[in-house]
Amino acid sequence: MDYSRFKKLPIMGILRTSGEVCMEDLVESIVASGLETIEIAMNSDSADALIARAVKTANARLAIGAGTVLNLDTLKMALDSGATFIVMPTLIEEVVEYCVRHVIPVFPGAMSPREIYNAWGSGATMVKVFPSSVLGPSYIKEIKGPFNNIELLACGGVNTGNIKDYFNSGASAVAFGGSIFRDDWIHAKKFLEIENGIRNLIANAK
Repeated sequence: MDYSRFKKLPIMGILRTSGEVCMEDLVESIVASGLETIEIAMNSDSADALIARAVKTANARLAIGAGTVLNLDTLKMALDSGATFIVMPTLIEEVVEYCVRHVIPVFPGAMSPREIYNAWGSGATMVKVFPSSVLGPSYIKEIKGPFNNIELLACGGVNTGNIKDYFNSGASAVAFGGSIFRDDWIHAKKFLEIENGIRNLIANAK
């Protein structure tokens, strides 16, 4: 992941799916939408193969990472498949330590002020505030009061109606998932709907 590039368009797509995926067509629809960063959840079916196929198809047009990385074995599998950044729902210290040591961008999850502080102190690139949908953009604003130096990635419930609110409240980045990367759309190969959904999300962030 080129972190400086991500900061210019700080929107991350989260792909978590089951069953067969036409990854090549999906990647092309993502690239066409203007999105530049996606993570593929490691609890998806054949996640390592999906990452490898996405990396090959994207050919450096997307930054592709791995999400739901819960241990070192999964981390190794993700990196061997070509993932260039790591995301997790909570702070797993050994995973963060490995990523920091090997200069791999890492986004551990946290929710409470203590968890956010500890995740940032562990060396996080950004702290993923998850699930953001529980308390919304106002929670990001409150957290940024005492922790104005901590980079926050809002994740959970981000949509076209509130994405700008998250940024205005101090989020450094946002992540979206099932609202656009819908399993029914993916398996029905409704890639134009996915492309347009992402385009609308990006437009509403500006």
